[in-house]
Amino acid sequence: MATYCLTVARLQMALGQGARRLHVSAAFSAKAKVPMSRFETTSYVNYEKLQSNIDIVRKRLNRPLTLSEKIVYGHLDDPHNQEIDRGRTYLRLRPDRVAMQDATAQMAMLQFISSGLPRVAVPSTIHCDHLIEAQIGGSEDLARAKEVNQEVYNFLSSAGAKYGVGFWKPGSGIIHQIILENYAYPGVMLIGTDSHTPNGGGLGAICIGVGGADAVDVMAGIPWELKCPNVIGVKLTGSLSGWTSPKDIILKVAGILTVKGGTGAIVEYTGPGVDSISCTGMATICNMGAEIGATTSVFPYNHRMRTYLEKTGRGDIAALSDQYSDLLVPDQGCEYDQVIELNLDELKPHINGPFTPDLAHPVSEIGAVAKKNDWPLEVKVGLIGSCTNSSYEDMGRAASLAKQALDKGLKCKAQFTVTPGSEQIRATIERDGYSKILNDVGGVVLANACGPCIGQWDRRDVKKGEKNTIVTSFNRNFTARNDANPATHAFIVTAMAIAGTLDFNPETDYLTTPSGEKFKLDPPNGDELPARDFDPGQDTYQQPPADGSSLRVDVNPQSNRLQLLDPFDKWQGGDLEELQVLIKVKGKCTTDHISAAGPWLKFRGHLDNISNNMLIGAVNIENDGVNSIKNQLTGEFGGVPDVARHYKEKIRDAAHKMHPIEMQDTIKCIQKANGLSWVVVGDDNYGEGSSREHAALEPRHLGGRAIIVKSFARIHETNLKKQGLLPLTFNDPADYDKIRPDDKISIKGLKGFTPGTPLTAVVKHSDGSKDSLQLNHTFNETQIEWFQAGSALNRMKAMQ
Repeated sequence: MATYCLTVARLQMALGQGARRLHVSAAFSAKAKVPMSRFETTSYVNYEKLQSNIDIVRKRLNRPLTLSEKIVYGHLDDPHNQEIDRGRTYLRLRPDRVAMQDATAQMAMLQFISSGLPRVAVPSTIHCDHLIEAQIGGSEDLARAKEVNQEVYNFLSSAGAKYGVGFWKPGSGIIHQIILENYAYPGVMLIGTDSHTPNGGGLGAICIGVGGADAVDVMAGIPWELKCPNVIGVKLTGSLSGWTSPKDIILKVAGILTVKGGTGAIVEYTGPGVDSISCTGMATICNMGAEIGATTSVFPYNHRMRTYLEKTGRGDIAALSDQYSDLLVPDQGCEYDQVIELNLDELKPHINGPFTPDLAHPVSEIGAVAKKNDWPLEVKVGLIGSCTNSSYEDMGRAASLAKQALDKGLKCKAQFTVTPGSEQIRATIERDGYSKILNDVGGVVLANACGPCIGQWDRRDVKKGEKNTIVTSFNRNFTARNDANPATHAFIVTAMAIAGTLDFNPETDYLTTPSGEKFKLDPPNGDELPARDFDPGQDTYQQPPADGSSLRVDVNPQSNRLQLLDPFDKWQGGDLEELQVLIKVKGKCTTDHISAAGPWLKFRGHLDNISNNMLIGAVNIENDGVNSIKNQLTGEFGGVPDVARHYKEKIRDAAHKMHPIEMQDTIKCIQKANGLSWVVVGDDNYGEGSSREHAALEPRHLGGRAIIVKSFARIHETNLKKQGLLPLTFNDPADYDKIRPDDKISIKGLKGFTPGTPLTAVVKHSDGSKDSLQLNHTFNETQIEWFQAGSALNRMKAMQ
């Protein structure tokens, strides 16, 4: 382990530590309880519980703790007896709250309804941000979304009211910006059904992205499991200046660690350079920690966070955080599993892409790299915003560049869109003149929503398949993510729309005015927070009633957008015999490849309909085709979900002909004879990207039993376990090459399925030969019970 002493403890107040500090803070607490938010006046910030748990764990471990350890271990369900071993043991935790965006909230609430519980056990919220398609402009797009998605919005609104969940209406803003403005605070533990939930780490919070089934656990009052994270320390020295921005820090870190380098770890930023970054800048850095697979990222409490809390109407939380500041920074002498040191004085502006967020290039070099790789230099569209860069400061920096161009008579050569992070940001930048500047330079201000970042973009300037380049301030640039066009080269950057070309280096290159004058842009600048405070804009929050038990939540059986859930079948007690390989996936396979977003978002509440997108973006190693696999029963090629459905229907058709008593045995016989249940074989970091649990629900729904890969992304592996699937990894990654697309695989050892004991795959090839391979897993005892019950939800219901 690498070790270095931390100096951030200088933030500790003069109260000192130990009994004296506890005595003073107890006196403070006795004067007034501080609500967690202005919307939950009877749920309080509980630093005393955090302190108690930390004291217990510190005494047990007998060593200094990192900040992330303090907050995570401070939320242990049983701090006295919990086994704690970073990277190995599973922790049982009690998060403070849950947040869900509308695309994932549908399935999360459907699962919660299936649980039979009357009301959520912790403060929870739903945020309508994913279903608004960018087409014309903010108000027009929002009005159209309300009409198109009325059924879904009504479902989420009524379910929230019945079960005690706060509802942020469409137009409120992006979930992560709303959380930062209202719910995140130093030391809180929040889980959210979106992979960029770590955005809240910019306010010293531990915010972790999960699937909907994990959210249901927390909302049900069940301890939530998390593998004890390793901790990567990023020590920052120097300060940001010029063209560098907070985004460049995480782009640099992503280039160092790659898209899976943070898997199983929390990234903790420390050092004197932290103080040069705004609170929303720190949030940007934590947000994109998802792109390196990190469990979450976090910054220590400092004066930038205090000021942000005060500006967003939470001065009481800021004052309480000051009292408990020693809990909200790392202990001196704490140990990290890995340390990265960055001198911000030497950091240069970066641009990442295309097709993967860890392909980092200095802006000064991107032009040459693009020419070498035949990437289009012309920038067709520049897009500013998303949950990553949509704060007041981000809007101000963009407006400062736009004003320089306007003052010289220039407008953007590329199309230009701007997405405010929240209704509060929209109203404030309109009041302060930023919106007018951005409009005048050629920009279009879109609705306060995810929009193009999540593929909700009705793009019409290029045809599908046409090679082109866009630049964005977004966090992901996977193939076809933004506009469903696999030929779009998406680069992560914030300032090239004016020049209109990828080989423009704003640090050295000149622009030309209409009169022929040459000039250089000055580095962007923007106020961290509005001098006149925020304009809250329209009130878009729906408070749930104190008692919603008499309310109804109706789901139309004929709906193509919503569908009540049927429980998955239980494990039958034996090994899984001769599973057909449905597809052997070649190369990168993100959750976008497994369950695409964009136009498919409208089916997120209807499992059967959205299953028609299962693995349609994955590359089949047999033919290098996309959504083209061989049906081993017919010999014909078809779409991945079509072939999976054909296998599933063969089981169902045969079963329906049998007497119910004989049905289960018949199904097992058919499966054994024809391999009608199936398995997916994949490569490294399978399931990278978004938290969408549909990438696990769909394979389970269409007859999948196991996913066998070289390695998994954290959230996806957990989601698969939750739905009763077996996520397994090759003990020898080279065994991937032994699998053939027409193989049948039997998974042996399930009768003795125990933590730490590998399973065996017997691979039967079409030529009659066989291979026996060791498959590893990370199941603990509770997770094995999920598998045996058929899903975590089945297990929860059985225990009621």
